[in-house]
Amino acid sequence: MGLSRSVEGLGVLVTGAGSGMGRATAKVFAEVGASVAVTDIDGDAVEAVVQEVVRDGGVASGWVMDVSDQNQVEKVVDGVAAKFGQLDIVINNAGISKFVAIDSNEYLDAWTTCLDVLVTGQIRVIRAALPHLRQSDCARIVNIASTEGLGATKFASAYTTAKHGVIGLTRSLAVELGGEAITVNCICPGPINTGMTASISDADKAVFARRRTALGRYGEPEEVAHATLNFCLPASRYITGAVLPVDGGLTIKNA
Repeated sequence: MGLSRSVEGLGVLVTGAGSGMGRATAKVFAEVGASVAVTDIDGDAVEAVVQEVVRDGGVASGWVMDVSDQNQVEKVVDGVAAKFGQLDIVINNAGISKFVAIDSNEYLDAWTTCLDVLVTGQIRVIRAALPHLRQSDCARIVNIASTEGLGATKFASAYTTAKHGVIGLTRSLAVELGGEAITVNCICPGPINTGMTASISDADKAVFARRRTALGRYGEPEEVAHATLNFCLPASRYITGAVLPVDGGLTIKNA
């Protein structure tokens, strides 16, 4: 496909696309001409996003998919490839957030859930997608991690461990799949205005952003989505194993 900067006509699967960064990613890819598979555990949210994309002139279809369900993942991924006639790009965005103290009675449940959804869930999707990606001239995998994968926050060891795992998975698969021209990259969002941060007051967000980020504000889901898109361009074929913070400068600011 040369050094094109267009993903028009490519088949894209986005997990966790019912809200937040996943929704924004689905819409951004559709806006530039890709055929988008909107997948999420929430069927109503899936339908709403598909309707938004179609209303705006894009191409999208929806599937209910729980990334912790092996059989469902396999059926949906194969269904996406059959629907679009191809699957070129996988965006592993589905996520949860668990903040639990190490000595809490709920800790082991949080640990199991975080690892299953945030790491093993990505593995399930990638394994199911590989036969289809291997038929593509523009095979791209983008795993969404977090700045928690580059640092740590108290009471978040299960979540933080999982996000470190996503980075390790990305780097290892970039090496493993590089000979097949399948690129694997990782986005590490910082403080973003999504459902996961909706419970934080605007005042507290403003204080945190001024203190911790270089740009002095929270990011928007669309800003993460465009970074994800850049990894997926045909022209980005020599970028693999990269870990990109989209965090307003949080990870580089000392004081």
